[in-house]
Amino acid sequence: MARLQLEFPEDQYCYSSQLTVRVTDINGANHLGNDSMISMISEARARFLFELGVRETENDGTGIIVTDLATTYKAEAHARDQLLFEVGVMDFNKYGGDITFRVSRPRDQALIAMAKSGFVFFNYKTSQVVPMPDEFRAKFPQVNWMD
Repeated sequence: MARLQLEFPEDQYCYSSQLTVRVTDINGANHLGNDSMISMISEARARFLFELGVRETENDGTGIIVTDLATTYKAEAHARDQLLFEVGVMDFNKYGGDITFRVSRPRDQALIAMAKSGFVFFNYKTSQVVPMPDEFRAKFPQVNWMD
């Protein structure tokens, strides 16, 4: 039994993208490897931010940096499986929040994984955490805030 339980509100997912499990994503046990799942989660996050118009790094040096990642695995995925990555945000604070992921296989409705990635806004020129930009906050008026 997993020590970590990840459950997110259904209404917080606001983006989805499909990714295909490549043969090179398969590990020695003949299923999707942990390292490849992390890469796929990173790709889904990058697609989500791109779709929102959030650049990796703004001209002033501000960008998003990942602070942590928690993942729970529910089922195996195999080569050539199409996986649906549903993405949402929650638990905002002055500097960042969490990006959440639900990974499923539409072919059989199997839940493959759940993940939660912490992020903060970071100025790469000054190497400092900075407050969340108002423009980013305005994209998510429904998101909860943590003190």
